[in-house]
Amino acid sequence: MAKVSTPKGTRDFSPSEVIKRHFIFDTIAESFKKFGFMPIETPCMENLSVLTGKYGEEGDRLIFKILNSGEYLKKVDEKVLSEKNEKALTPKISEKALRYDLTVPFARFVVQHQNDIVFPFKRYQIQSVWRAERPQKGRYREFFQCDADVVGTESLLCEVELMQIYEEAFKKMGLGGITIKINNRKILTGMAEVIGEKDRIIDMTVAIDKLDKIGKDKVLEELKKKGFNDDSLNKLDPLFSLSGTSKEQLDFMKSYLKDSEVGLLGITELETVMNLCSEVGLETLEFEVTLARGLDYYTGAIFEVKVDDGSMGSIGAGGRYDNLTEVFGLKDVSGVGISFGADRIYDLLEMRDLFPKDIATTTKALVINFGDETLSSNLKILKTLRDSGISCEIYPTSSKMKKQMKYADGKNIPYVIMQGADEAADGKVTLKTMETGDQKAVSVTDLPKLLSN
Repeated sequence: MAKVSTPKGTRDFSPSEVIKRHFIFDTIAESFKKFGFMPIETPCMENLSVLTGKYGEEGDRLIFKILNSGEYLKKVDEKVLSEKNEKALTPKISEKALRYDLTVPFARFVVQHQNDIVFPFKRYQIQSVWRAERPQKGRYREFFQCDADVVGTESLLCEVELMQIYEEAFKKMGLGGITIKINNRKILTGMAEVIGEKDRIIDMTVAIDKLDKIGKDKVLEELKKKGFNDDSLNKLDPLFSLSGTSKEQLDFMKSYLKDSEVGLLGITELETVMNLCSEVGLETLEFEVTLARGLDYYTGAIFEVKVDDGSMGSIGAGGRYDNLTEVFGLKDVSGVGISFGADRIYDLLEMRDLFPKDIATTTKALVINFGDETLSSNLKILKTLRDSGISCEIYPTSSKMKKQMKYADGKNIPYVIMQGADEAADGKVTLKTMETGDQKAVSVTDLPKLLSN
């Protein structure tokens, strides 16, 4: 038999896994809807030109390109082929790509449908995305994102509501020990100004964003390779060990950024968000000066949800972007959004045994098949139960009782209904509770009420 498998970094999902995943999606979607967000969907592929240049140099390398249909190489100049120049060749053989995230396609959606939507536009989206990176624990090449965004307003109330959505959704899933880290790209821009590297803000944020993965020394080493001098790195160094409460750290940053107008504006925005979140009782928000978020399109507040015990990477992230729709021709439309990392949340719920115990129960009752003699009566029982909203099924053949019971046990079906010819004549069944083995005779008319309870 030939060995078959899924592509590296992708997975199949069993029925029980899909049910658990939908528990996560449904819980998050409920929170989105409670705050007035509406669902949309976009295609799994976008034009490559839509995606390229929105995620930074590293992000662009992780975009899965799709080869053009037909004999795509025949249309390429021989000189381009012989030079083997990837940047020159790619646009000629690939016009489309799998979406890297949901935010850039959303920006394209807003521009394309700007005359059909009402601003501010609040949307949520739960779909797959793809990234051509090295798979590892909690990191896949195909994974789901659960996003909520507001576009068409600069109000910081949007940031506050998004933080509340995070807190509510995680609380509904039973996830504690979670902290929402927050920073502002204006603060990072101010840092670049203070250390004398204003023109290298992207290099600085890309390197700082790797702090959790590679540590301070490696970050400084990377910055040095990018051309940052010792004086700049010495000015940056104290920020890697910044400690104290969020207020104490922000007070330090006010002094540090005293000569940067944009940096101080970032602190003002951040304090506003944190104070309003405190007003509504949200206490899981913490300032983290080295939170950078490597994506180029962020311009204001940035967020990342972290697990306090370090057992998992970030399980949520987002931020404000002021210029994303402008690249598609629509100016002055500010946006802010968050994303839930559904796959990591799944792994975390599994690790902590937090999924509801009966979540995998899809069929509530199995009707035992005793053959043609009771089949008509069995089908009527099934219809009555289904009309009452109770999920049930009948074993497809009149196999041995042991085999049918094994089927019920394997599917975690909590109840088994047995009806012989005499019971059918009396309008009764035997109802067996699989967990305890208890069984009792009940009237067919009482069955829906009993199973509903």
